[in-house]
Amino acid sequence: AGEVLIPEVELQRQVLDAMNCVLYEQLKYKGNELDYYNSLNSYIHQVLIRRTGIPISLSVLYLTIARQLGVKLEPVNFPSHFLLRWCQGKEGSTDIFDYTYIDAFGKGKQLTVKECEYLIGHHVTEEFYGVVTSKEVLQRMVGNLLNLGKRESTDQSYQLLRDSLDLYLAMYPDNVQHLMLQARLYFHLGIWPEKVLDILQHIQALDPSQHGAVGYLVQHTLEHIERRKEELGPEVKHRSDEKHKEVCFSIGLIMKHKRYGYNCVIYGWDPACMMGHEWIRNMNVHSLPHGPHQPFYNVLVEDGSCRYAAQ
Repeated sequence: AGEVLIPEVELQRQVLDAMNCVLYEQLKYKGNELDYYNSLNSYIHQVLIRRTGIPISLSVLYLTIARQLGVKLEPVNFPSHFLLRWCQGKEGSTDIFDYTYIDAFGKGKQLTVKECEYLIGHHVTEEFYGVVTSKEVLQRMVGNLLNLGKRESTDQSYQLLRDSLDLYLAMYPDNVQHLMLQARLYFHLGIWPEKVLDILQHIQALDPSQHGAVGYLVQHTLEHIERRKEELGPEVKHRSDEKHKEVCFSIGLIMKHKRYGYNCVIYGWDPACMMGHEWIRNMNVHSLPHGPHQPFYNVLVEDGSCRYAAQ
């Protein structure tokens, strides 16, 4: 069935005023100014739980509620600060002055074109007042998460960056820049070398000018695969041995990482970190309380990845 929209502008205004009262005054939703760059601000379910978010996530929530109440709002491609627009003139008008602009981050404040410019402190061209598609909204949200993942320095698994790249490449599977970032990331973490080769082959087919970077990564990834094949069978270790008394957890246990919160199952362990110096340096292992001189566990994570985690 088609959506039922309220035709009268004044009645729509009353609905939006009531929404603002309920959302921002009664339910205490607000823009997260104090912790703006927290990735939780981008997840709608977390916005609902925590009642705070960033302009784009609050706008998605605001737009959805308004639509359910019969008011059509549209997402706007405004730079730096995501906005919605509400038509005051003929439906489908291309005149930016026929619209009122709504700042969901600013408690649903209704803005003129000039006030929108005050919001970011400079003039913008008319194209930035245009409507964006749902896919473009998602792209912008994923882009925010990608930027946060690149800046995240405490998560040695780069989980946020990996998940964001997966989302972005699901939408744009032929984006060479992000494919290369994914290949470099997996290579850096020492995981999924076969997948790295597949990604690099795809990049080479899309953009032959990447030959130099692709060739370098292919060579070193193949070397990694060969080293792995040449490794001897694993030594059988027993936790009952006196020399392994520091190992607290056994193979098969289902665990939750204290710091990063992911669920996993242990499938192997070492009494101390057995990775090379480069991996130890890249993963900042020496910053841990006991550095590399503590048990490390091979774990299978619920997302399908394998990690090497300190005790």
